[in-house]
Amino acid sequence: MNYRIEMPTALDYFRSLVSGGGAFPLLEAAASLAQDEYPEVDVAQVLAQVDRIQVRLTRRVAEVDDELKRLQVLNACFFEELGFAGNVNDYYDPDNSFIHLVLRTRRGIPISLAVIWLELAQGLQLQAEGINFPGHFLVKVHLSEPRQGQVVIDPFTGESLGRDELLERIQSMSTPVHHGRQRDPDELLLAHLVPAQGRDILWRMLRNLEEIYRAQGDAGRLAAVGARINVLREADQIN
Repeated sequence: MNYRIEMPTALDYFRSLVSGGGAFPLLEAAASLAQDEYPEVDVAQVLAQVDRIQVRLTRRVAEVDDELKRLQVLNACFFEELGFAGNVNDYYDPDNSFIHLVLRTRRGIPISLAVIWLELAQGLQLQAEGINFPGHFLVKVHLSEPRQGQVVIDPFTGESLGRDELLERIQSMSTPVHHGRQRDPDELLLAHLVPAQGRDILWRMLRNLEEIYRAQGDAGRLAAVGARINVLREADQIN
């Protein structure tokens, strides 16, 4: 009798994360993307590292009811104290997409920084969401009364972006014409601030890696990313 136990592959693990119903484990799924390049990555340790930051933040805001103040505490810790920022020196390094390395180096691209920031923000009971903004992933927090509104943040720099800055970014990347007419700025802005679901974020992370490996002509890594894209596509068709 053969008692050999087959260990699940990194792709099997990824499939188990994206195929289930219920809440989508964005941080865990995003952290698992590194396992093709770094098989030794322990995703549980990555989650525990973020949890330790979360505990520190939770203690600091224990007596803070104001959402804006909780957001300020988060940003001060994330961008100033811990020093998370965009990798301006090597933006297209694939390592910028791997959560365990972003936690180690404190450098990443907007979407990988956003994944960590969103996890921490949601842990502070902030209504935080990602935004699939053209060319540059953003995050936002909805504020309830009396400050009712939203704060949009660039996770690459930690900068809060106002209406005019957002419109300038949109208009620099696209032609604001809709059905033969000049599009209303507020209508244009609203269309670009639609929340990104967890699956949308994972799709964008995989597409980023796919573009990098294609540009590098790296067929092996391109195939590995393609396999994950196929798994996510199949899961989306089921769910």
